[in-house]
Amino acid sequence: MCVDGEESAFGGDDGGGGRRRRWLKFAGFTLAGALVVGVGGAGWAFWRLNDNIKSVDINSALGDNRPAKLRSSSEPSTSATASPLPSGALNILVLGSDSRSGEENAELGGGDEGSGARSDTAMVVHIDEGRTEATVVSIPRDTLVTRPSCPLESGGSTSVAYNAMFNSAFAVGGPVCAVKTVESMTNVRMDHYVEIDFSGFAKLVDALGGVTVTTDEDIADDDSHLELKAGTHHLDGEQALALARTRHGIGDGSDLGRIGLQQKLVKALLDQIASKDLLSDPTQLYEVADAITGSLTTDTGLDSLTELMSLGESLKGLSSDDTRTVMMPVVMAPYDSNRVVADEPEAGELWESLK
Repeated sequence: MCVDGEESAFGGDDGGGGRRRRWLKFAGFTLAGALVVGVGGAGWAFWRLNDNIKSVDINSALGDNRPAKLRSSSEPSTSATASPLPSGALNILVLGSDSRSGEENAELGGGDEGSGARSDTAMVVHIDEGRTEATVVSIPRDTLVTRPSCPLESGGSTSVAYNAMFNSAFAVGGPVCAVKTVESMTNVRMDHYVEIDFSGFAKLVDALGGVTVTTDEDIADDDSHLELKAGTHHLDGEQALALARTRHGIGDGSDLGRIGLQQKLVKALLDQIASKDLLSDPTQLYEVADAITGSLTTDTGLDSLTELMSLGESLKGLSSDDTRTVMMPVVMAPYDSNRVVADEPEAGELWESLK
């Protein structure tokens, strides 16, 4: 089961191939630019952006009982400044979080802090050795999985849960449980973790001057409070966020339809970035970098501008033509028509290809 315009597993490029494929280069460019602003403009800017980033020590929490790390035979490459750059294969879990913490998130999400946070968007980004090819795999939030026992920051651990929704891992155990659940269901080790909350996403869209999207059908979603006629629209941050969260106002109301909208929105966001010369506008560049770093939570291996810049620099050779986007193969759950399960053996073969 897959949405129109999305590659389901191992097939060729989908019809809208740029929807997520330039995301990695965008992240590297923006963060590298943020570092330039900090060092070349004012030390306080670097400190502010660096201090924005929150992190979680996932490696310490999970210990050694994890899938094996990816093997690498590549030597570190060097940039023009002769600084060694990593070039080995990587797997990065990227989550979009609708956290209710903070006044801005609560206002945008319509919830309160007691309702907790959910991971409505989940992608495993696999970067091949040499870092010139990549695969981005979307995991539907409604996928039923076996959620493993996860350590809790407060002590103790969660119980194993069978036939649990995938996004419940983040809700009950945060980033650590999200990573452990993905590793458990894929047997693929996540080398890094990146999370962006939806308040920061809205700020990013506004810092870029909004985004232009074209919808193929009317959208009327009471939950996301979005109403759009079919056609082309220029959206501000709050409207773009509503589009990313919309599911009940389109198609069959499933999470698979929302994944298609999110891909369309990411493409529009990337088009907006490409239309601007951020390096020639330090003020706007700082606003964009501040929006990104202010909404990021990473593992401790990516919790500084220096580490994020190193990652971005190492991806310079990654062409959008050599990056494919897929969705984990799924089918309707036999006992719940509102949920999906991994479609085997195709799903297992996909994860095996990322080792």
